[in-house]
Amino acid sequence: MLSGLLIVLLPLIVGYLIRIRSTHLQQLINRAVSGSVYLILLFMGISLAGLENLTNQLSRLGGNALLLFGITTAFNLAALWWLSRRVALKAGNSPVVKDAPTSKLAAMKGSLLLLAVVAGGVITGLLLGPWLGEALFTTADLMAEWVLYALLVLIGCQLRNSGMPLRQILLNRLGLAIAITLAISSLLAGLAAAPLLSLSWNQGLAMASGFGWYSLSAILIGDQLGPLLGGVAFFNDLARELLAFVLIPLVIHRHTALAIGYGGATSMDFTLPVIQQHGGVACVPIAVVSGFILSLLSPPLILFFLSLSA
Repeated sequence: MLSGLLIVLLPLIVGYLIRIRSTHLQQLINRAVSGSVYLILLFMGISLAGLENLTNQLSRLGGNALLLFGITTAFNLAALWWLSRRVALKAGNSPVVKDAPTSKLAAMKGSLLLLAVVAGGVITGLLLGPWLGEALFTTADLMAEWVLYALLVLIGCQLRNSGMPLRQILLNRLGLAIAITLAISSLLAGLAAAPLLSLSWNQGLAMASGFGWYSLSAILIGDQLGPLLGGVAFFNDLARELLAFVLIPLVIHRHTALAIGYGGATSMDFTLPVIQQHGGVACVPIAVVSGFILSLLSPPLILFFLSLSA
């Protein structure tokens, strides 16, 4: 039952055991992770193009993603609002932050680029499918699987060499509380959404365990449950990040924990500049710890839930 979990989790563990001291090598790993994500999402788009009755399937994908996103957002916002009322955390004045995005569109650029890559994969599959036939989609699935293994090794290296000691994580109680609140409310949302999406309870939990890490959740779930559900996971977690860019400036001074927490795993990278820009530097360590914990939890949780029999 756990063989699939071990096969996919092993590269992540191997990568985490590798300590990288060279800054240049760390930068190369970061670039390789970005490149691998783009490549796998391209393959996922090609696989989507191979689905029978594509128009209806894409309509189903969009509807399921919207349903999962709506339920998850409701659970997350309610739980984080409750936490915000109970913790003494207030954003400071917003300083001018170097290299911060100058607009919401600029902040969303990376997210929209990933969306464009998936769309490009679908178009590629539709154009080449009539010429290459089923071999195109079989090759895309196989290549995506091998790139996934390499990506997990690289992600393990990133987590190990992120400069986030375990002591620093455990001592930051606010970051820890935000991460736990977001994780538990997301899992409860996954359980609630599962029957509505015609999924088993463990699949619903897996779909909700991306915590905003849309590239990885889409890849892991797509590898185990097929490109359609991989697409649902991708759009669900991508929508979280896009909403976070809009939500953070609006609520960070009234409900700071909610603003930091809603971005999930992205609060340590993509949404961090927005948190810093509007909430001040005092919010940064809390956001980084919360995002790091959720990034650390997401892959093993997804793989564990997918390994369980319904």
